[in-house]
Amino acid sequence: MKKLVHALVLTGLVGAPAFAMADEPASPHTLSANVSLTSNYVFRGISQTGGEAAIQGGFDYTHSSGFYLGTWGSNVGWLTEFQGYDSGSMELDLYGGYRNSIGDVSYDVGAIRYMYPGSKNNTNPANTTLPGAWTSEAYVSAGWKWFTAKYSYYLSDSVFGVGPNANGSYYFDLSGSLPVGETGLTLGAHWGTFHFKNVSTANYDDWKISAAYNMGKLGKLGDGVTLGVAYTDTNADKGFWTQGNGEYLGKGTTTVSISKAF
Repeated sequence: MKKLVHALVLTGLVGAPAFAMADEPASPHTLSANVSLTSNYVFRGISQTGGEAAIQGGFDYTHSSGFYLGTWGSNVGWLTEFQGYDSGSMELDLYGGYRNSIGDVSYDVGAIRYMYPGSKNNTNPANTTLPGAWTSEAYVSAGWKWFTAKYSYYLSDSVFGVGPNANGSYYFDLSGSLPVGETGLTLGAHWGTFHFKNVSTANYDDWKISAAYNMGKLGKLGDGVTLGVAYTDTNADKGFWTQGNGEYLGKGTTTVSISKAF
């Protein structure tokens, strides 16, 4: 952040006071926040809310060297409807890593912990053996201009409720994001594949096309506001990825969202 400073210089008995303005060095620390409302929380092709709306938000710290830390949260529905937990309606993520670029080539290396506060224990003995939902992921990505490839490797025994002995599972995805001139419109496309170790029926591919519009193009009131629409679909096995209420979590769906960055 640049600030205006005033310096009074004394130049002896015959000198006159002089004022100078100077810029302080830019801070290497950046704090930011975001909040969004979406008609359906879809993560890697799978609905986390069973087709219901979600409110989401997070905070990020970034250092000019490239190191970053952050946290993000959202409501979810699959813990009770799909996983069979007694309670649990929240996702909370903690992540950190290092990212930088060399010319048009960018890279990012980091780790994330997905946490789902809730309970799977009650008088039903079957619930005590349910796989855990909390998931640990390490990732690396590389980008060139508008294109990015990312590989995520899972370190936890269970991966988003799939397990046990699912450590070694992975997710690989390719994505592209293309700004349309100076219009404020950005078009996106994505394809990913999820492989769960020792649980092959959970494996699937997903794909998405999207568009996002920067509302700042319409005036100052729109600064930091983005409107988005996306269509996602998968080839996930219906027998595995259907909730107890009959909702298929991997079906094709259109999602609309609005977000604000601070």
